[in-house]
Amino acid sequence: MKITAVIQARMTSHRLPGKVLMEVKGRPLLSYQIEQVRHARKIDDILIATTKNMEDDPIAQLARKEGLEVYRGSEHDVLDRYYQAAQKHGIEHILRLTGDCPLIDPIICDYVINLYMTSGADFVHTGPTFAEGNDCEIFSFINLEKAWNNAKLKSEREHCTLYLHNHPEKFNKIVLTNDTDDSKYRFTVDNLEDFLVVKEIIERIGKRESTIFKTDAIKNFFDTNPEIFKLNAHITRNEGLLKSFLEDKKL
Repeated sequence: MKITAVIQARMTSHRLPGKVLMEVKGRPLLSYQIEQVRHARKIDDILIATTKNMEDDPIAQLARKEGLEVYRGSEHDVLDRYYQAAQKHGIEHILRLTGDCPLIDPIICDYVINLYMTSGADFVHTGPTFAEGNDCEIFSFINLEKAWNNAKLKSEREHCTLYLHNHPEKFNKIVLTNDTDDSKYRFTVDNLEDFLVVKEIIERIGKRESTIFKTDAIKNFFDTNPEIFKLNAHITRNEGLLKSFLEDKKL
């Protein structure tokens, strides 16, 4: 079973434009994420899925500099972007990651993949007890194609796996519960406050060549630096998804 991590990334984020290439210690956040993912033992390949927009040329350039394949597709129909990327590159099983999680824990990626491989489930993803910044999910191309063929809602096109979430009667889904409730911790990057938090983590925890950023170390940093924890604690989880639901209602 070959697993490809597909990281979606674009420069035209509404809340923090250009966030994936914002730099800490002279290095883009997307580069940190790529290194984190490379430490996952069960991932065979990494592909960057960005858009055809001229603004996203630098993302494609960084990906190629990192030695990765790139697919460029629709900006707003993310489901189509994933489908076309997987079809073009012959991807059988997709670990979906988003470019706003630069410190995603490779141990959690491996945990999600292992459960998917051993359970026979159609779809496995981290639940709300995981820290926001460790979100990942895995599914097959076959089920991605089912979603691509049947998803009609705007939210289901914009959010790649929402059709799978919305139809539990069609897909055998497993939602992972973490060993501890880490839902209060946030090291995703959607807003300027988020970037400042991640910047502090990277600069103050430090990073040696053969090490990775681990969730336990990040949690300990938050617990011992409450002033940093509070910087983005007020931000609502999954703001973008909630906005999409509102747009569905308007339509």
